[in-house]
Amino acid sequence: MPLRKWVESANNAIEGILYAAKSQRHVRYHLYAASVILLLSFLLGVNRGEFLIICLISVMVIVAEMINSAIEVVVDMVMPGPSERARIIKDMAAGAVLIAAFGSIVIGYIILLPYLERAVKEGIRITKHSAEDIAIIALVVVLILVVITKSHFGKGHPLRGGLPSGHAAMAFSIWVSVSYISSNFIVSLLTFVTALVIAQSRVAVRVHTPWEVFLGAAIGSLITFILFSIFY
Repeated sequence: MPLRKWVESANNAIEGILYAAKSQRHVRYHLYAASVILLLSFLLGVNRGEFLIICLISVMVIVAEMINSAIEVVVDMVMPGPSERARIIKDMAAGAVLIAAFGSIVIGYIILLPYLERAVKEGIRITKHSAEDIAIIALVVVLILVVITKSHFGKGHPLRGGLPSGHAAMAFSIWVSVSYISSNFIVSLLTFVTALVIAQSRVAVRVHTPWEVFLGAAIGSLITFILFSIFY
């Protein structure tokens, strides 16, 4: 029961993220921007400490935008008609997002400028990374892509149905990562079988259609494979 309640709570929380991504174009823009900035930082070889800062400011902006969206919904419920107080509340919430976004731009500029200058002078050289780091980035990118895709099609729940299957996407992303990290056929095969079982279970319990599961598996494995091909 506690596990089921936790899963249900997680499902509701992720559904809120999907609703925000579907209904609020600025949330989608921030998700796109976060993906691009993370991949650019990875490409330029930003060191671990600076990369952590970029991740934190990206999360900060997305959280601020989602809180702003939630405040707007509450204000519209409480004060549905024209109201000066409603306008002030919405403007203050939007101002908080603007401060977070502006601060993230300044921090990102300070961190990335030396790397961009080096890339301009010496040419872009793809920085190689450890398999473990690539695996984490792959999971993040796959997760963001799944959220955006689900919000676009607007079908099902985040952990129960919808296009594509998030479980299949994450399982097959992990399979590709484990294959690179272990370089062991038996380990890779066992992980692949586990991913297949997870994907098949989503169809067996009628949470997803075979097509939704296939698309999720394709997204997870293909994105992870591309990232490993580039950065490993």
